[in-house]
Amino acid sequence: MLAGAGASAVAMLWAGTVVSWNLAPSDTAMYWTIGLLLASLLVAIPVISALNSATRGAVSLAERQLDERQVAERLRAYTVAHRVTLVVMAAVMAVVYFVTSGGREASVPMAAVGMCLVSLFFTQMVAPVLVAGWRQADPPPEDED
Repeated sequence: MLAGAGASAVAMLWAGTVVSWNLAPSDTAMYWTIGLLLASLLVAIPVISALNSATRGAVSLAERQLDERQVAERLRAYTVAHRVTLVVMAAVMAVVYFVTSGGREASVPMAAVGMCLVSLFFTQMVAPVLVAGWRQADPPPEDED
């Protein structure tokens, strides 16, 4: 559930990128983009904190502070997160290529470029924590004796 909430925070940033692309330069684009950015941060900060606690810092602590199992979980989380980020970057590149292939008349608003960079950075930074939280095993059920 927490990983899904974190993914929704990332999705809000990407929605802000789409809004910037389609409506910029305008006040409407600015207000919607800032609103989505703030909503994303309001969701992401407590979710990332809770995921760090749930995974016992497997992604955020230094490697020398982790045991072998946590190091293995961390490596798996980073591997999956980097693959997801690679797919996201390829999708962004494909969309930009196909939308702007109209010749010299095609242009991309700078607000959309800036928001895209912020979204890519945030996705790259948050993806390992989300993957580690998603892969976290449920605690064993308590005995009812």
